[in-house]
Amino acid sequence: MIEVQDLKDQVIAIILGKGYQRRDQPFQLSSGGFSHDYVDCRKALGSGSDLRVAANAILAMFDSIGLTFELVGGLTMGADPISHAIAIERQLGWFSVRKQEKSHGTGNKIEGSQVTPNSAVLLVEDVVTSGASIIQAYGAVKQAQANVVAATSLLDRGSRAKAEFHRLDVPYYPLLTYQDLGIDPI
Repeated sequence: MIEVQDLKDQVIAIILGKGYQRRDQPFQLSSGGFSHDYVDCRKALGSGSDLRVAANAILAMFDSIGLTFELVGGLTMGADPISHAIAIERQLGWFSVRKQEKSHGTGNKIEGSQVTPNSAVLLVEDVVTSGASIIQAYGAVKQAQANVVAATSLLDRGSRAKAEFHRLDVPYYPLLTYQDLGIDPI
């Protein structure tokens, strides 16, 4: 069995090789902040084999602490590929949280597997800066009365999400942090 650190090292290499840019002029991030370092995990994990490595790294991390869940998902678009890959690897249910309810049809906020009261849910995000997206997904899942057993991200670029999940009493385990990539925090 491959060790968690070996898988994390593979994810670091994939992200730095395929989804990382450093510029003299800073990028504006979705959080509103600015950084000379830009990390695009969707681009980095654009191939199935790279996405599988990331999914298995997250699964190995949770296996190592004995945490289990039955559904995995988060706010669309960042969480979608990762949660789908995790669901496929473990034969679990996946879901996507819309940024706003559909204005037609059933008006669903959550699509995919049905998130029901007491479902054991893992929340996922690709890159976290302020934590706003994953916290928005948390709100939708809690409104469905599910049990959020943990939250994770491929990369946490700061400490705000960790503090917010601590306040919410939800364990938060980012696979990688800004320190792993050798970039400045946001």
